[in-house]
Amino acid sequence: MAPTRPKRGGRAAGVLIGFLADVAFADPRRGHPVAGFGTVAAQLERITYRDSRLAGAMHTATLLAALAVGAKTAERAAAHRGRVWSATAVAAATWAALGGTSLARTGVQMADLLDSDDISAARALLPSLCGRDPAMLDSDGLTRAALESIAENTSDAQVAPVLWAAVGGVPGVVVYRGINTLDAMIGHRSPRYAQFGWAAARIDDLANYVGARVAGALVVVCAPVVGGSAMGALRAWVHDAAKHPSPNAGVVEAAFAGALGVQLGGPTQYRHELQIRPTLGTGPAPGVADLRRAVALSQAVQLSAATVAVVVAAVGLSAAGRSGRRASARR
Repeated sequence: MAPTRPKRGGRAAGVLIGFLADVAFADPRRGHPVAGFGTVAAQLERITYRDSRLAGAMHTATLLAALAVGAKTAERAAAHRGRVWSATAVAAATWAALGGTSLARTGVQMADLLDSDDISAARALLPSLCGRDPAMLDSDGLTRAALESIAENTSDAQVAPVLWAAVGGVPGVVVYRGINTLDAMIGHRSPRYAQFGWAAARIDDLANYVGARVAGALVVVCAPVVGGSAMGALRAWVHDAAKHPSPNAGVVEAAFAGALGVQLGGPTQYRHELQIRPTLGTGPAPGVADLRRAVALSQAVQLSAATVAVVVAAVGLSAAGRSGRRASARR
């Protein structure tokens, strides 16, 4: 039990430092651990791939179990060295898992390209945001795709990981990012992964469930920061989110649509299929100015989520301390 206090004592500070590192430096340019995990997962897939849900579940479980064991070992080693090392471990894991600053920068870059009518460059940039087929999209389609990706990834790349870091420390945020990475790699419904990627997609739905709803609530709270409508965000969330094929993306995309007063959804072309998505919100189609507002809204939500996460981690520390004192008194 000796490592518990240093580990928990460093968690709130580690979450804050990890968030600030992402703001200052964005994603690591070289040697990103998420890219390393993706490489290992792709190599393992060469051995484990079968067109079945069981094979996919075993593949997913093996990778996540290895992540959990490694992260827990690292956390314990840091905790044994004291509070500073514990905070550093949480900060490093949180920074590696976050992608909010890169998301915002890419959104601004996309808006700049669309404003200058450089459609070719905008199409080349779109895969940095989402998996849609850029060759099929004009300026309006690129704008909507980018805005929807900003909305969804505000939850997936920022709100959910920072909350997992707050409640689960190093193992929580590392395993969450592994789940999210596997979903991106094999969770889509292409012919190859319809069965093999089923488990990864379902686990990702579970891992993001709370984070997406916290993100939706923060969109409602932060909407006025960009001149948006809090009631519009809440109304679209309540009325439209359940129409979306994803139980989590629908929440944040609908909330963004209502906050900004635009309509999202409709025909959505991926490389492996065309999906006819339900519409979210009741306004006009988004323009480039709306994309810029979406980036600003995302940044406000990111900051709010980090604040919530630090408070959650600090409250957890306080509760753990009270529990420890009661246990000592009983002894």
